[in-house]
Amino acid sequence: MLISPAFAQAAGGSPESSLMSFIPLILMFVVLYFLMIRPQMKRAKEHKSMLAALSKGDEVVTAGGVVGKITEIDDAYVTLNVGSDTPVNIHLQKQAIQTLLPKGTIKSI
Repeated sequence: MLISPAFAQAAGGSPESSLMSFIPLILMFVVLYFLMIRPQMKRAKEHKSMLAALSKGDEVVTAGGVVGKITEIDDAYVTLNVGSDTPVNIHLQKQAIQTLLPKGTIKSI
């Protein structure tokens, strides 16, 4: 005949081959965790502990780039003095504070 008979493959496959097909997917998730998720969680934890340790008189930089000295601090809000000659106070959420500066960084306030 012109058409040769086709033989069906076994539908089941071995358990080892199904496990081997998931190894690259599992490996990608492990690499993603160590390269992206874990460092982000570490930065968030450090930022949270920095915000908890803020006190009156600390010099900070906000997320918008404003530099000032903390005059009042509350659970959720902070008042910053950003003026040099006249007292200019701004009220911010604590989450807006990005960096804690070393003491004496701001000379003019």
